[in-house]
Order: sequence, then C-alpha cells, then structure tokens
Amino acid sequence: MTAMYVCPADGTRSPVDSLVWCCPVCRGPWDLDFEASPVPLKSLSSRVDSLWRYEEALPLSAPVTTLGEGRTPLVPLTSSVHAKLDFLMPTLSFKDRGAVMLAELARRLGPERVIADSSGNAGTAIAAYCARAGLPCTVYVPEATSAKKTEQIRAHGARLERVPGDREATARAARAAADEPGTFYASHVHNPYFPHGTKTYVYELWEDLGGRLPETIVVPVGNGTLLLGAALAIAELSAHGLIDARPTLIAVQAEAVSPLATAFRAGAEELDAPAESTPTLAEGIAIPNPPRARQILRAVRASGGTFRTVTEDQLRAAQLDLASRGLFVESTAAACWAAVRDRADEDHRADGAGRAVPSVVVPLCGAGAKTGLAPAAGTAGAGGQSAQ
Repeated sequence: MTAMYVCPADGTRSPVDSLVWCCPVCRGPWDLDFEASPVPLKSLSSRVDSLWRYEEALPLSAPVTTLGEGRTPLVPLTSSVHAKLDFLMPTLSFKDRGAVMLAELARRLGPERVIADSSGNAGTAIAAYCARAGLPCTVYVPEATSAKKTEQIRAHGARLERVPGDREATARAARAAADEPGTFYASHVHNPYFPHGTKTYVYELWEDLGGRLPETIVVPVGNGTLLLGAALAIAELSAHGLIDARPTLIAVQAEAVSPLATAFRAGAEELDAPAESTPTLAEGIAIPNPPRARQILRAVRASGGTFRTVTEDQLRAAQLDLASRGLFVESTAAACWAAVRDRADEDHRADGAGRAVPSVVVPLCGAGAKTGLAPAAGTAGAGGQSAQ
C-alpha cells in the first residue's frame, strides 16, 4: 500500500496498515495522502459494472469484498433537476460506497475485530460488507435506532450494541472500544477511505453525463461523508482536466439540528460549540458536532455554494411528493428534494443531441422500506424516525 494517513490539522502521518484510527496527537480524523490518476472516460464502457470501474482514482483495487455496489440510476424529477437513486444499493443506502472500502481494507489488515457506530445505514452497510469479507463485526447504535435497521444489522451476523442517549453518545462509546488492541475502527467519519468510496458518486455523474458535471450538486450533510467525497472527486476531475467547470455544492441540514449551516451563515471556519441534539425526522444528518466541520465548511465555500435548512413539515411533504413520483425514500433522504423542489426551475440545458442535461442533481440516499413514512405532525413518535 502506497497511501499514508495524514492529519489535516498538524501533519502527523501514519501507515495505513496500522490500526491507529485517529491522529495520536490531536485525536482528529485522518486524511489520505493518495494521488489519484486520471480515469479514461472512453474505456469505461468495457469495465466492471460497479464503482470499482474507476480503479485509477481509488486507493484500493482488485476487491474481494464487493457486492456490485455503485452505478445507480440518474432520473429526472423536473427538466432541470435529476435524482440519483443511491438507495438502490445492496444494503439500500449510499453508505455502501464507503463501507466496501473500509471492509476491503480491514480484510487485508486482518484485525481481531471490526467495530462501527451509526444511527442506522452506515452500520447496516459495514455489517453487510464485513459479512462478505468474513470479519467479526460489532455495531454501536443509539437506543432509538429503527427496528428494521437493527434487524438488518443482526441478520448480517454483526453484534449489536445499543447505547443509551443520542448519536454523540454512541460515537463516544465506539471510540472507547476502538482503542482496544487488534481493533479496526470502520469509522465512516474518521477513516478517509470512506470518502474515497463516496467520491464515486460524482465519478458516476461525470460518466453518465458524458464527461461533464451538473451546475449544482445538492448534498445532505451531517458528518459530511458524501459532501467531502463529492468535493474530492470534483478536485480530482478538475486537476486532471476532465471537466471544464466545477459545480456549486449546496449542503442541506435539518433546521432542527443545523450547526454547520449556522456556522456558515456566521462566516465561521469551524463550530464554536456543538448544537443541541433535537429530535428530527432527518435523524441521519442530525449530528451536533461533526469532527470534519472545518473541512465541510471550507469545501462548500470553495465551490461558491451555500447551506440550506429544511423544516420537519418540508421533510414530510418532500417524502410524500417523491413517493407520488414512484420513489419511496427515508425522510432524511428527502431532505435535498425538500431544499430545492419549491425553487426547481423548469428551464433546462440540452446536449448536442437535444437531450436534457440536469443543472441540479440531488441524491436519494436511503430506501423508505428501512423506516416507513414519517409520522404526521403531532403524532406520537414524530421527529424520532431513525435514518442514516
């Protein structure tokens, strides 16, 4: 392995074949010192039909752990707004893109155990890919996690640890266990192999749009794993001269838990203090204190983008609206559509053959079958639905 872990805060480095899950100096998350090579667009049609087709851009190759993840459809919602159906993954969420990278890395390192923490979707993805890799896995989840998701985690053979309290309490419990010898911490937040998996979301857009990207990419943001992966892919494609212009990134948070949006609007470079952990239908992005806050804020600003927040009523309405269009997703997964649907412009661009080219792309990140419809306002349990 030629890649190296590097701390973005203080420059500390560590080999990736170690089990050190965070910077030993500042305890912050790692970045990856890895240089992607250009992906040849014209040769892709003959390659494997999964995210591993972008092998030049990935820090791992020749995977054993794959379940055929990636290559999800891009479908129109309006003539200018398209949705990428990332809930059509083996475990029904976009988290498979990063989980396969972590499980494949763990398989090569051969730890005694793998642990992960999640409010649902990342945990199910890690459990599934560890099962594929033949690795023992323990997943820490908040006690209020959806029964359907905990059932899926157990079905894959993982040990489930329910943690009293919120998502932050769950992360603290997992991090304590991660320090035990022989443990690989499959953290979708701290391990940089995860965003190197999620960046394939943008590589797929680039391929499907014939070597271009939409003007705007809208992304739900809690811990920022999809947004940071998107920013990484955009930077790589631009550096290799494979795109003419960089798209704007619009980051979406639930109004109920929106520390990054608040910091962005205040012009801050990082969070002053964690947000309150308020119940929200978009629990998958309800992260009061994301460890990569500084990187997320910087990435959105560098793109010329912004943050938008959505209310609980907007989340409910967007989930129902998508279902009326044949797309049943979690309420967290409806957040991006909630943020843009009232502003969706029916004007559109076309390519040389007269085909519509989306100017805005939103991800639909998790299947509705995992949680069901959001409860109506005022219903017992409203705001407590578990998501990603």
